[in-house]
Amino acid sequence: MVNEEPALPEPVEDVKVWRDMRIKDLVEAYGRMHGFTASSIFRASQILLEGLRNSDTRFLAFTGNLVATGLRGVLAQLLDLGLFNVVITTCGTVDHDIARSLGGSYYKGDFDMDDFELAERGVHRLGNVLVPKESYGMIIESYVKKLVERLASVKQSWGVRELMQEVGRDLSGYPNSILGAAFRAGVRVYVPGIVDGSFGTNLFIYSQFKKIQLDLFKDMKELADIVFSSKKSMALIIGGGISKHHTIWWNQFKGGLDYAIYITTATEWDGSLSGARTKEAVSWGKISPKAKHVTVYGDATVVLPILVAYVLDNIQEPREPSNS
Repeated sequence: MVNEEPALPEPVEDVKVWRDMRIKDLVEAYGRMHGFTASSIFRASQILLEGLRNSDTRFLAFTGNLVATGLRGVLAQLLDLGLFNVVITTCGTVDHDIARSLGGSYYKGDFDMDDFELAERGVHRLGNVLVPKESYGMIIESYVKKLVERLASVKQSWGVRELMQEVGRDLSGYPNSILGAAFRAGVRVYVPGIVDGSFGTNLFIYSQFKKIQLDLFKDMKELADIVFSSKKSMALIIGGGISKHHTIWWNQFKGGLDYAIYITTATEWDGSLSGARTKEAVSWGKISPKAKHVTVYGDATVVLPILVAYVLDNIQEPREPSNS
């Protein structure tokens, strides 16, 4: 008897686009045309939609550089809509969210601008975003000074998540504030690298006068409780570094994430955590061997709005996600 060769997967299809094409139709066209990044965006859309529907614990992890861009509004929107219930991020997020909420203006720049000239003008450059000094450090310092005075009148020891809740309370009236949206939605925000930025440095400085202390173990206990009580967990992880690692690290204690989407521009050949693909996390137990997962290579300012628009379109018109 002749052994039959296994059938090949679905064939690649030629697609066309049209005027007034919906995001849902575009993303599904990506799935049919396959291609390279197109196929990973399509798979991410399916995993994200299924994970949002089936997971009780939904992590949103991202880096602070994104908050200097207009993507800040999309990130806040995800929390206002209740799509995620745990945020893990960096001190840069706290810095930029406070600065932009309390009057700081960031401007469109270019990667090739003269940095010496910008420094002479008192302007910081974050990639192609321009941050005037008066829109950043002074605003954060003034805010933290008042915050510490208020916190010290309540109690001496604070968890970082508790601090983020207080900041979110202050920023809750600003519609594009990420911390404000988290407060409005009751989402917990964890910042494991809180001292690595302007907020953390000013917190240290003013705590010397008012004697408040950070209890990092309090945050760890809360995260442990979240993970150990979770039935199914998913994570949308944008960028790398400490926010990525902290998310997958804690999920190893429940057998790994059940759904995971990475959006990254980092590569894996140098062995970095930021460049590691989702499949590597399986070897550490940080993503379950049975999980649905994908790594999307691309700029989050392009990829994330596409994924979010697709999810919103399908939430409005619910249907079962594809197994692709």
